[in-house]
Amino acid sequence: MDGRIENLFVKVGHGLPMSEVDELTADSGQGIIGDQSYGRKKRQVLLIEKEILDEFGLEPGWVRENITVSNITLTGLIPGSRLQLGEACLKVTGDCDPCQLIDDIKPGLRTEMEHRRGILGIVDNGGKVRVGDKVSLISRSDE
Repeated sequence: MDGRIENLFVKVGHGLPMSEVDELTADSGQGIIGDQSYGRKKRQVLLIEKEILDEFGLEPGWVRENITVSNITLTGLIPGSRLQLGEACLKVTGDCDPCQLIDDIKPGLRTEMEHRRGILGIVDNGGKVRVGDKVSLISRSDE
């Protein structure tokens, strides 16, 4: 089943509010152009399901994700799995562990969101990603 991109965000600086955009450019092996995590090895892009945000009463962007998706399950994807998002392809590197930022939103939320703060990925193939684009699971591992 294919999902949909609901929101896109760029992290312009440490501790600064996320900047919501309608389109972003993913650069192969580097990340999202203009994002603070650009050039990192394993933490280039953070994705989370809108349904999880809704469950915890959170607004898109509050957990500092780059991409909010709907109608597709990301939680529990095996590292090495690949996702097609618009023109770009991402390779999953693992879960994003909740940090102190999550407890700053609501005390105790960090524990509640364990294994549910979204997934991290690196840009395997670059391209444009737009709100409304389809999200598809291409593969579940490094096969």
